[in-house]
Amino acid sequence: MEVLDNPAEQRFEMPVGEALAVAYYRNEDGRVVLTHTEVPQELSGRGIGSKLAEGVFEHLRGNSSRVVAKCPFMAAYASRRPEYAAMLDG
Repeated sequence: MEVLDNPAEQRFEMPVGEALAVAYYRNEDGRVVLTHTEVPQELSGRGIGSKLAEGVFEHLRGNSSRVVAKCPFMAAYASRRPEYAAMLDG
């Protein structure tokens, strides 16, 4: 499953069949602020949120981005992985 950046909508998107898992963000003071993650109910319990989070952090790491994880899910995901936790600001 591929995670795509959609800057016009300020969100990362991961299509899963006909559904779409998304992670919203905003750019603030040179950092990417992850604000909210949504996984459709029908995809619940399949690890889709974790796959989305991994794709988001890999994309941001590839761009050497500094990240503020205001979204509790993204913050918890990063905190369990040192390579992503090192990217966090604030």
